[in-house]
Amino acid sequence: MKRDKIIYYIATGLLTLLMLFSVSMYFFKHEDVSAMFTNFGYPTYIIYPYAVAKLLGLVALWLPNFKTLKEWAYSAFFFAFILAFFAHYMIGDGEQTGALVALVLLIVSYIFYKRVNK
Repeated sequence: MKRDKIIYYIATGLLTLLMLFSVSMYFFKHEDVSAMFTNFGYPTYIIYPYAVAKLLGLVALWLPNFKTLKEWAYSAFFFAFILAFFAHYMIGDGEQTGALVALVLLIVSYIFYKRVNK
């Protein structure tokens, strides 16, 4: 049980750091992110709401008593990472590795969250 908790907290912590880096890019390197979103064909007005949604998802992952909200956050991040991976892959910018790492961390975090909370 202790090993499972350690793995859960490490995976969730690394995922949180990765997501905070992503959110900081959205807020502080807005021009670069706007260019990236334009390359994807996405509207740039969703950058700030998407960054806020990522922050709220992280809060939901760390809140202990809101199990349904946590499940929704895991689900939303799963789809966001899958879509980010394919978006980067399809335009060929070579940046899909971050989405793949985030997806692996998310899956590990979710599996060990379930193990810890049996």
